[in-house]
Amino acid sequence: MGSFSFWHILILAIIILLLFGGNRFSAMMGDVAKGLKSFKKGMSEDEEERVDDRSRESGSLPRNQDRPIEVTPERSRTEEPAARPHDDR
Repeated sequence: MGSFSFWHILILAIIILLLFGGNRFSAMMGDVAKGLKSFKKGMSEDEEERVDDRSRESGSLPRNQDRPIEVTPERSRTEEPAARPHDDR
């Protein structure tokens, strides 16, 4: 007796539809959908602002993606190459 059966849920749904009416219920669901859309839009705008703020704070410029980044270290011009041992066999 502690659980709801199919008939209990069906009677409860009919009572809710009679109280709120079909048009009123669909209008409420439409308002909920509009609220969710505006919430998602606000969250995405907030994320874009955070990314813009981070790039401004760091002062970094956007990287040029057309050419690869050079990571090979350059030899100092004052250094002379190390002498190779001679093989005196």
